[in-house]
Amino acid sequence: MQWCTPRMVTVVVALFAGALLVGCSGANVQGEYPDRRRGDATPYGNQRESVFGPGGLSLGGGGSRTQEDAGGGGIGVNGFLWRASLDTVSFMPVTSADPFGGVIITDWYSPPEAPDERFKMNVYILGRALRADGVRVAVFRQVADARAGWRDAPLAGETGTEIENAILTKARQLRADVLSN
Repeated sequence: MQWCTPRMVTVVVALFAGALLVGCSGANVQGEYPDRRRGDATPYGNQRESVFGPGGLSLGGGGSRTQEDAGGGGIGVNGFLWRASLDTVSFMPVTSADPFGGVIITDWYSPPEAPDERFKMNVYILGRALRADGVRVAVFRQVADARAGWRDAPLAGETGTEIENAILTKARQLRADVLSN
């Protein structure tokens, strides 16, 4: 007995086509345009959304948010600390700014009054609350050496803490400005 006869192939193809048609017959297809989203009770026209979520992108905070949630709808960190950090390091060239991770990295900057030294900063915003421990700054300093190029050098005192305090002061001013309006 041979399994691959022309009649057997025809029967198998017919059974497969029939099973395919039966499988498609149960689809509940409607010929009308949907006016609501799946699982949503509001019509399309009454609700606006964006890629930043229902609240949109709000760098200044405001609204009815509490201090714990004053970070803006689209960024993962406190909006006031983010804006204050960018304002504070704006004199340096910014290499990378990640509002979702809360990291700002600057490139090396040489002040005009001291061309033989340069500085670099990494600013880390650690949460959505406007708190004193919500921001960390790492400052790096290098000095020019005629033989070896740039060498790492120690910083004077509490440079990172002073910049953190400047950022916090600016963030509190921004928050006070938003709340007074």
